[in-house]
Amino acid sequence: MKNGYIKERERMVEVQIEARGVRDKKVLSAMRKVPRHLFVPENMRPYAYQDEPLLIGEGQTISQPYIVAYMSEALRLIGNEMVLEVGTGSGYQAAILAEVAKEVFSVELVETLSLRAQEVLRELGYENIHFKIGDGTLGWKEYAPYDAIMVTAAPAQVPKALQEQLKIGGRMVIPVGSAFQELVLITREKRKFKRRKLLPVRFVPLISTH
Repeated sequence: MKNGYIKERERMVEVQIEARGVRDKKVLSAMRKVPRHLFVPENMRPYAYQDEPLLIGEGQTISQPYIVAYMSEALRLIGNEMVLEVGTGSGYQAAILAEVAKEVFSVELVETLSLRAQEVLRELGYENIHFKIGDGTLGWKEYAPYDAIMVTAAPAQVPKALQEQLKIGGRMVIPVGSAFQELVLITREKRKFKRRKLLPVRFVPLISTH
């Protein structure tokens, strides 16, 4: 791992994440380890550890650190899971998931973002992240079902294909809505999907090709 900004990362975790209630040790460890500044444009690096989303190009953003940690904790990963991520974006959230889960399958519609993220993650040595360029609302059926699904952009409604690719007992965290958005936790039970609203959020829209 490339070092730098170590004190800033530690302060980010203590002040923005632990102080606001995130307790999962694996998530906190990942947030301390992954160099967020490498996932943003060079001119944004001085702001990489502030408590805010940052523009990464193509009209997309990297989520604020607290939201990344909160969503990761909500999946309740223990280390042996297959996780689908919808919206690779900068690749930062994929790196956090890769530190906590066994395998991450990340789908991104915007090719330039995916290729840039792949380059950064490859340089950092991640071998358990798999990439697909395509419509994330369709998921990645070839490797389904997944123990967990994380969606990092907001659809107006939960895509049916993503629910269908969730294992029984699996969990999905997804922001839902347009003008007003809420982060929702979906748990698949044998015959139904259980939903729980977590908190109000603001994400870029989840773009679909259909």
